[in-house]
Amino acid sequence: MIDPKYPELTDLQVEKLKSYGEIEFYKEPTVVLDFGDQHYDFFVVLTGGIRIIDPDKKDDSLTIHRRHQFSGSSSILSHRTVGVCGETLENTQLIRISPEKLKSAIAKFSDISDVLLNAFLLREDALKNNVQGIKLIGSEHSNETYAIRDFMDKNDIWYNFIDSDKEDGLVQMLDTFNLKESDLPVLINSQNKISIRPSIDEIGMCTGVRLELDDEIYDVLVVGAGPAGLAASVYASSEGLSVLTIDSNSPGGQAGKSSKIENYLGFPTGISGRDLANNGYIQAQKFGCTISVPHRVEGIERKKGYYEINSNNTSTLKAKTVIAATGAAYRRLPLEGIEKFEGSGIYYSATSMHANMCKNSEIGIVGGGNSAGQAALFLANYAHKVYVIIRNEDIGAKMSDYLVQRIIACENIEVLTSSNVVKVDGDTYLEKVEIKKNDTLIENNINYLFTFVGAKPCTEWLDNIIDTDEKGFVHTGLTICDNALKSESVFNNRKPYTFETSLPGLFAVGDVRSGSVKRVASAVGEGSIVVSDIHKFLALENEVKTVK
Repeated sequence: MIDPKYPELTDLQVEKLKSYGEIEFYKEPTVVLDFGDQHYDFFVVLTGGIRIIDPDKKDDSLTIHRRHQFSGSSSILSHRTVGVCGETLENTQLIRISPEKLKSAIAKFSDISDVLLNAFLLREDALKNNVQGIKLIGSEHSNETYAIRDFMDKNDIWYNFIDSDKEDGLVQMLDTFNLKESDLPVLINSQNKISIRPSIDEIGMCTGVRLELDDEIYDVLVVGAGPAGLAASVYASSEGLSVLTIDSNSPGGQAGKSSKIENYLGFPTGISGRDLANNGYIQAQKFGCTISVPHRVEGIERKKGYYEINSNNTSTLKAKTVIAATGAAYRRLPLEGIEKFEGSGIYYSATSMHANMCKNSEIGIVGGGNSAGQAALFLANYAHKVYVIIRNEDIGAKMSDYLVQRIIACENIEVLTSSNVVKVDGDTYLEKVEIKKNDTLIENNINYLFTFVGAKPCTEWLDNIIDTDEKGFVHTGLTICDNALKSESVFNNRKPYTFETSLPGLFAVGDVRSGSVKRVASAVGEGSIVVSDIHKFLALENEVKTVK
């Protein structure tokens, strides 16, 4: 039986791919893929083979690609660093294809696209579970270490975490690399290259998640890679527009933090927000979209014919149109000293990393929406006890019924209605939480508190230059106030498009938009529909230029 991770291409498919690359012959074993490469080629084996090696276990082969099998995983489409080594066998003949030519072949031949992408996705999951990748040494209770783990986890960067609080041989390990505990956290790759207390930006660059961006004027710049932003990226790039998508943290947005989404059409058994985001991330790049993370937009300015976007870590980005898909973020609980425990006991998402952290512990979930319900059910599989803390008297007020029924049926979940967290306490990490239920104070030894309350729009980068509602969510289309429209002469001749803001050519979709339905399906819908608005805008702009 053929392993779906390692299928064989047909003779016809191989012949098609020959025109996209060069045929090479290797008499002796030769490394054609090296751990850490960011720009690496795709290979189809004609004769001989390619041995795939875990850089930490060089004597063992993870697999050997034989005749008409091929190298690579989904990272080849995004320029992420390769996590394995590839060495030819003796007397091996290969087709070498660059990533750019590979994307062209995938776009042209659907049969080849299906085989390659299915295998790439399956391999990525298998390799993450079997290859250690980067080593991260740091304390589980360190905010700095948590920020690095959170970034790598949400961006599917392979790494092996070594908790300095639990590692018996830590001093000896650090001595080996000439390090001290004060140097933590540190990253160590398979070539033993060490990064001491690296920034998130540095990690993005060294893993290939963040790209060096050029001075191109894109047709579309998507700010935010949540469901709405990724949908816009997929549809715009698939329709031939040049698209750049950036995000301040990781693909997925709020949905990427959901452990399991069960009411999204087409996934009857559910799908994790992370898997949904990762699939969208790969799909957009399949059509030629450029995606780079992390970039935090600090300002936007309209020039004649395009927008200039200022980011914290790159040169000015330029685009004819911009889509604001920055979503909303959960608010910090209004408690004294809470920032001290963010990353060391207080969290705003619930992923597999968090589940491993809070095994057999008592945890609290603050919030009554679907994200809180999904987190409670997911973490209940690991924690000893889960408290769901809500202000309402009825847990079903804002949560889908299927989640409510499962929470009620779960033996280790207790719902505290009419309740608020009023105090958090601890030394270096969260040790106690005080909850007020009606007029009664309850002190609990909760070490992990997950909050999903009070989403606010991420619109700081727009700096009050567009029309918004009283909470800061962006007005679009017919909801834009008349005074805002009067300041733009273009709106004297036409009405703003459905998802266009009070600035022509600047669009808003998803949770950041006033009046949007805070659901993944609606965000994806808005992200796909906005592309028709963009086509209209660009066509009109071209007409104006032609007349002039």
